[in-house]
Parts: sequence; structure tokens; C-alpha cells
Amino acid sequence: MTNSEPDGIRLQKVLSRAGVASRRAAEDLIAQGRVKVDGSVVTEFGRRVDPDTAVIHVDDVRVVVREDMVYLAFNKPRGVHTTMSDDRGRPCVGDYIRNRDERLFHVGRLDADTEGLLLLTNDGDLAHRLMHPSFTVDKTYLAEVPGPVPRTIGRQLREGIELDDGPVHVDNFRVVDTSGGRAMVEVVLHEGRNHIVRRLLAAVDLPVRTLIRTQIGDVHLGNQRSGSLRALSRPEIGSLFAVVDL
Repeated sequence: MTNSEPDGIRLQKVLSRAGVASRRAAEDLIAQGRVKVDGSVVTEFGRRVDPDTAVIHVDDVRVVVREDMVYLAFNKPRGVHTTMSDDRGRPCVGDYIRNRDERLFHVGRLDADTEGLLLLTNDGDLAHRLMHPSFTVDKTYLAEVPGPVPRTIGRQLREGIELDDGPVHVDNFRVVDTSGGRAMVEVVLHEGRNHIVRRLLAAVDLPVRTLIRTQIGDVHLGNQRSGSLRALSRPEIGSLFAVVDL
């Protein structure tokens, strides 16, 4: 958003442009004390802000007011490498965003054989925090493994498994479905080490056949088509900001 007004833009106009509410409804939010600018509640309608620098919250949820910021959910297909280019000519994430004007980068990685949710953005601050180990962002995976799954596996995974590069435990584990010699299991964890889900399940004799990441924090893959991109909603973006204290 380009600020052409030397003293900033009226707060209600900024909120309206960001899609929070109409200008009149934004004035109501301000009057009710539900809007914060740089950590302080604002109740006057004449307040002007610089959308390029102001940090604005509505109901304690961060609002993105810069029009140049992009936040996307990508359903990465199996066989696609998590890179923006590949010198060996293999399919990669960059192939799907070549026609976009923004310089986007991926938040974290999925190995080539894993499909599912990958976040793309040009917001370096948010991406850095989401990938930093000090911020524990839950990630949910759906894996196909040999079945049936022993009942003791869930407790074993919650208590922790010792891998070559240290211990790891899941935040949640459940069997979603069992049919014949296969089972679908859901794994929730906040670890970000390479191939962590595959290595973790292999350690309890459940080699992964297929693996899909279905959720990051409060952002869900849902029924998004493989290979497609979608813009994150305002609540989804706000939830990511909240989990990393932005």
C-alpha cells in the first residue's frame, strides 16, 4: 500500500482497504476500543497511520495492511522438490509461481515424496519466525502405513523416541482408518527436522507409504486441489502472526 498522504492515512480507511470492514463499520470498531496501533488502543477517528510501518490489531488479531505482502497456501504434489529452481531440471515449487510478480519463498520444506500444505510468502519476518525452533508451530500429517497399528504405538510416540539426531515425541497420534493390510494415521508434532515423520514412524516399525501434510497451525489444506495456490484468509494470517508473537 503506497502512502501518498504525508501525515499518514486515516485508520478507518486503512482497515477498510485491508478488508476488515467497511469504513463505517471500522469506525465502530475503533469507537468500541477494539483496535490497537503499535500496541496501544486507539479510539479517535482522526488517527492517521503509516500502513508501511504501523502494527495494527483488531480484537488482538494482527491485520495485514500492506498490499505488497503475499501469503499463500500451496498444495505441493508428490515428486515436486521444495526449491525455487532446480539445476537438474526436476519439478520444483518455483515452477508454479513463475508468472507472479512477487519474489516469494517457501516457509520450511517438504521432501519430494511428501505432498500437501506448504506456505509461500514474501514476508521474511513471519517466515523466519515460523521456521525458528523457539516457536513451536504444530504441523499435522496424514500417513499411510502397514496395518493394523498396535494399540501401544500412540503412547510410545507421545512418550518419545530416540533417533540418531536426538529424541523426538509427537503432540498427538491417532489411527484414522484401517482396511486390510493398510492404515491411515494422523501425526501432530512441532519438530522440523528432515524427514522427521518418516524416520519417527519407521522407528516403531511403521514404514510410511504415502505422506501428506494437512495443517500448519490453524491453516488447513482442506479440499484444495493438488498443485493449486490460494491466498490465506485474514483470520489464517492473523493466527500465524499470533503463534509467533507478531
